[in-house]
Amino acid sequence: MSVVLVDGGGTNIGSVRYALQRLGVDAPLTTDAARIRAASHVILPGVGAAGPAMQRLVEFGLVDTLRSLCQPVLGVCLGMQLLFARSAEADTPCLGLIPADVHKLPAAPGLRVPHMGWNRLLPQRTHPVLADLPDDAYAYFVHGYAAPPGPWTLAGCRHGSEFSAIVQNANFFGMQFHPERSAAVGSLLLKNFLTL
Repeated sequence: MSVVLVDGGGTNIGSVRYALQRLGVDAPLTTDAARIRAASHVILPGVGAAGPAMQRLVEFGLVDTLRSLCQPVLGVCLGMQLLFARSAEADTPCLGLIPADVHKLPAAPGLRVPHMGWNRLLPQRTHPVLADLPDDAYAYFVHGYAAPPGPWTLAGCRHGSEFSAIVQNANFFGMQFHPERSAAVGSLLLKNFLTL
């Protein structure tokens, strides 16, 4: 197994790498297209804004590389949102690997946006990436934008309205929460992804 972390400039890259090391996987950080194409698994982490993250991928010539990958690819937090067609955050065109747009979480009385903290995962269908996930699984979220539910949704979450928490389209997967900060549940989901 050769796992790489795409250096999209996200601030959670170090913690994702440490979470993988706890699973016995050393995933180097790279912007090298050849190394990314040669990996068995590719992880695109990210924290921050969609515009600068996409600009960094453009600057390193990685947009077409990521779109062409056939191995399992996992977007984490902002990295998941970048898999979609467009983000309402500064009206940013994204990778277009999942045919939907990311929208700002709606505010409501008593509802905190950004959504921060532990929230329950709501599985929508069975998939190996969800193997052995407990019925009362909680994950740690920090985000102000979210992807809508759809045929790509493996698990949803509710914060006012329901949104996609884990997504899949072909070999592309995403987790809106931070698996590296989600204790045993996050470790299980990362391990499941690495078995694909």
